[in-house]
Amino acid sequence: MITVTRLNGKPFVINAELIRTVESNPDTTITLINGDHLIVSESMERVVSLAVEYGRTLRKLLPPD
Repeated sequence: MITVTRLNGKPFVINAELIRTVESNPDTTITLINGDHLIVSESMERVVSLAVEYGRTLRKLLPPD
């Protein structure tokens, strides 16, 4: 899960695994795999960074093979 901010300043949490695309139009728009669109105040680069860090955290939690 990653925390992002609506344009009205209210933070919310989304499941990073459900992100299909992130675009800058100029507002940052996150499209989820179900087709929902979310507009956030973070930059596209910041959203990607948060999602990558979330993925790294998950891999650290997996037991070794």
